[in-house]
Amino acid sequence: MSLIARSSLIIAVFFAIDKGLGFIRQVLVAREFGLTYNIDVFNAANNIPDLLSALISGGALGVALIPVLSEYLELRGRQAVWDIFSRILNLAFLTTASFSILIILLAKPLVEYVIAPGFPSPQQALTIELMRLDLFAILIFSISGLVMAGLQANQHFLLPAMAPAMYNLGQIFGIAILAPSEGITIGSITLPAFGMGIYGLVYGVIIGAFLHLGIQIPGLIHFHFRWTPAINLRNPGVVKVLYLLGPRILTMFFLQVFFITRDNLASGLGEGAVTALNYGWFIMQVPETLIGTAIGIAILPTLSELFAVGKREQYGSTISNAVRILIALTIPAAALLAVVIPPLIEFIFGFDSAGTDLVVWVTRAYLLGLTGHTLLEISARSFYAQQDAKTPLYVAGLNALFYIIFAVTLSRFIGAVGIALANTIAFTVEALLLLYLLNRRGVRFQHASRTLIRAVIGTACGVAAVLLLLQLPLSSIVMAFLSLGIGCLVVAPFIWPEVKLLIKL
Repeated sequence: MSLIARSSLIIAVFFAIDKGLGFIRQVLVAREFGLTYNIDVFNAANNIPDLLSALISGGALGVALIPVLSEYLELRGRQAVWDIFSRILNLAFLTTASFSILIILLAKPLVEYVIAPGFPSPQQALTIELMRLDLFAILIFSISGLVMAGLQANQHFLLPAMAPAMYNLGQIFGIAILAPSEGITIGSITLPAFGMGIYGLVYGVIIGAFLHLGIQIPGLIHFHFRWTPAINLRNPGVVKVLYLLGPRILTMFFLQVFFITRDNLASGLGEGAVTALNYGWFIMQVPETLIGTAIGIAILPTLSELFAVGKREQYGSTISNAVRILIALTIPAAALLAVVIPPLIEFIFGFDSAGTDLVVWVTRAYLLGLTGHTLLEISARSFYAQQDAKTPLYVAGLNALFYIIFAVTLSRFIGAVGIALANTIAFTVEALLLLYLLNRRGVRFQHASRTLIRAVIGTACGVAAVLLLLQLPLSSIVMAFLSLGIGCLVVAPFIWPEVKLLIKL
């Protein structure tokens, strides 16, 4: 098994654990709060802190940092890597702290005019309080997110892959212990309860952030991390990271526009709309993370090294093979999940029929974009491996504009489903445009059309098998899982060449 395949597998396994814990968390939240304004407020309150985290704490900076660290590791050695890493870490923490203070001061107008203008006044006031608390977690992530990038640049993926699961454990503690007014009984044991309500969720986020950082510290020790108490904006390595970071920050800002616009529009669609979109996004993100993000994270250091040493043909073939794998895996995954999702949502979340229908159709709209989302994981990173952050920036900016237009228009006709559908259209177009630009730079996507044809035919056969099985007089939830498994078996022979390709990637 190749390094990329092995790394992808490690990341996917721990992402699966993370998503499993995430489902437990979402179920506990749904059972405790339902589709109500309380949980709408919690989800909306995360927007600005998440934006800050995406721009500084790891989202933008992590992707900008890994190509430079990979180059330094290849050409200058590990001590030079940690020197640059320390300087960027210091800068990120100080910048995050400064912006956190500014957001605390501007929280009220941000909520009233940007985040949730459609919320009633009491919910807006609660959103302001929760958003300010969330910033404590973001300060921790300003360190933890970069530690992930530092370890990944050293081709170590285990502890960074475990970190999100630890984050979810902290949140589960918040919803299971801190939030409820009555303790949860498991067998003969009744867990204590602190009755903090929605505030318990926020404190769980902060605890999870500490765990996210703590699990990675042994990795720093293993790779002999030495902290440099300096920044020096004229340092060549720092300059190179900042050169990549500027466009990447704007790119991540455009990505966060999707979430801010989503909640802004959904806040005026009635109670539960914000949360329904959040659940639909979470469900789509399960296969997206296990397939697209896992491969994307594992492949970036290798692409960066191949490009840095001039192996352009191998660089292009690696991208091409990754694209084929993503097409083959995600088209069947999206279609099969879309068919079996109604009984799963009804069983897992326990919503009433109206709430279940809303989440089902929102999820289906998101699933239409699963392939586009995963292709974007590879296509954008392919440009960052070239230390080109401007091309993804221009495409993301254009994409954000299209999304706003589509979301505003479609939400007027089909509500929350229209917002999710706008997301699908925008991200798919962005991924295809980046792949086209890669092709213009000499990356040849050989046999991709054959993969697409086989994936579509296999998906059609798999969906037909699932629809037949769902007619059997068995429990709907049992049939959903059974038919999903059989559908995957039906599809497997059609995409087997790509499965074997993944092992050799």
